[in-house]
Amino acid sequence: MQGRFSKEFLTTEVENQFFDRKSAKKKPEEIVKHLVGFANASGGILVVGVEDNGELTGFEYVGAHSIEEFKTAPIKLLRDTPIMFEVIEVPIENCRNQKDTVLVFDIKPSTKQVIICYDREVYLRIKDETHKLSYEQRRLLEYDKGQRFFEDEEVTDSNLQDIDKELLFSYKQKMGAKDSSDEEILIARNLLKNGHLTNAGVLLFAKYPTKYIPNARMKFLRFDGNRFQTGSNFNLIKEITIEGPLPRMIEKAKEVLKSQLRDFQFLSQETGKFEIMPEYPEFAWFEGIVNALVHRDYSVYGDYIRISMYDDRLEIFSPGKLPNIVTLENMKYTRYSRNPRIARILSEFGWVKELNEGVKRIFSEMEKQFLKFPSYSEPNENAVQLNLENNILNRSLRMKENLEQKISQEIFNSLNEDEKLVLYYASMNNHVTVKEMSQYLNRGGTYTRNLLKDLREKNLLKWCGSNAKDPKQYYYLEI
Repeated sequence: MQGRFSKEFLTTEVENQFFDRKSAKKKPEEIVKHLVGFANASGGILVVGVEDNGELTGFEYVGAHSIEEFKTAPIKLLRDTPIMFEVIEVPIENCRNQKDTVLVFDIKPSTKQVIICYDREVYLRIKDETHKLSYEQRRLLEYDKGQRFFEDEEVTDSNLQDIDKELLFSYKQKMGAKDSSDEEILIARNLLKNGHLTNAGVLLFAKYPTKYIPNARMKFLRFDGNRFQTGSNFNLIKEITIEGPLPRMIEKAKEVLKSQLRDFQFLSQETGKFEIMPEYPEFAWFEGIVNALVHRDYSVYGDYIRISMYDDRLEIFSPGKLPNIVTLENMKYTRYSRNPRIARILSEFGWVKELNEGVKRIFSEMEKQFLKFPSYSEPNENAVQLNLENNILNRSLRMKENLEQKISQEIFNSLNEDEKLVLYYASMNNHVTVKEMSQYLNRGGTYTRNLLKDLREKNLLKWCGSNAKDPKQYYYLEI
């Protein structure tokens, strides 16, 4: 038994979001429910023939179902919504010292449809358990898979009287359709059904969206210090609520942030004069706000968008987890919109960039001002948060000046552009990996690996790792 499914892996791997083990005594139809759970989540590995405590019991004993039963069960029972999976038979020596087998299911995630089990229920893998979903949870999963869009659902209490006519007229002008009636343009954009606005119609053009979607609002919070404090140390010094149709919210949010952000003054060694540098590049924070408004999960009623400003950072919090196939790792390059109609209208207004292009530019704009790269996180696994750091205490105002203090002019000038970029990245982010630099430089892995090794040999970078194949290995500035 070699490679990925070693004895150690099968017996000691902790059950988690992506791994589970089951006894061959379990009925095959019960195992199918767990396969469905993995497929509806992010995929994963399910091993049959291993007990919960890691004991290798295999299939060679009375009471165990056959390997063939398990292999054919998902094919027979999931005809309406089949799952994609690979089955691997791994030879083992069981706990009775017999030659035996364990069955490994490698389940692929279903990104475009919800998998419905043979019992008409929907299951979802959450951490180390498989959960049966309620109707409401199932509906939310359908939103996530793109089978159903919250923005397209009718708001049956709404009508054309709810429209902000001035805003809609400005949109018609932009589209060269000012002679079209309000009803015609809204129907053409699928924002009006049976005389009622859709959720997207309410969010985009209603005078008072919170009348129908209570948490379709945003709050700006300004704190004194670097963390939120309560009680006698309560440090919230400004709170502004921003409401209205999305185009007006965008304009208001921009106005509020501009009034709160600081400028830094520094003496330029090139001109000998004091020059101004903003606390954060405008594109970075503005695009972060627009993305939060465009891509948030409006079906999550219990929360709202928050912009929290601390002395050392700006946090933009948006309710709802990342949609469908988007992850923290691939969000710079993966194209997917939870609210495609909203995204289209705001793009036609001129607010929204091409999908994911804005995220990439947030990174590049922070880099240009010698700030740390932005970071994204998923608080409580049901929200997305963008953090922008202003690096107020030790901000490097000039990359070249900063590096030349540590490297001689002769050595610095001898470096090629990619080598200089690596050192800059390392100085701003503490350490670098081959994967990070490959993406940053838009170069292949082999080229990047050799580049980092060359800088190590020049005593400009130091390597840290247990061995050459250590997945956590990285480089950092030697100087």
